[in-house]
Amino acid sequence: MLRAVLDANVYVSAIIQPRGTLGRLLGKFLHAETFEVVLSPAIVDEVLRALAYPKVRKLLRGVDAQLWFEDIVVLADLVAGAQQLSGVCEDPDDDKYVAAALEGRAAYVVTGDQAFPALKEHAGVANVTPRSFLDLLGS
Repeated sequence: MLRAVLDANVYVSAIIQPRGTLGRLLGKFLHAETFEVVLSPAIVDEVLRALAYPKVRKLLRGVDAQLWFEDIVVLADLVAGAQQLSGVCEDPDDDKYVAAALEGRAAYVVTGDQAFPALKEHAGVANVTPRSFLDLLGS
């Protein structure tokens, strides 16, 4: 089964637009179990911070984002976060995604971040757009 690390922006976009590409991608994880999500404590923290931003909360239309994300965390493979990387990505804050993928034996980091895909691949981990990943899953 495919294993992937999803960037924080994927979760935020998915909860805001559940019928959009990213919402469908999360739906494939939550309902169809077509791939496994790998998370690390640092990624969980970043997603929870992003979901708490006032501008994001305004767009949630009453959805409890923390509860929604807790469901994902329970179903995901949560790695310890022991693997540390630095200098792999242009933005040092993105290194945690590649580190989690390596630690959790995930083949993909899925991100809509335009700066991130400058790094196409690192140590066998491919960086792909959400659309490309949906195509891989056979949407």
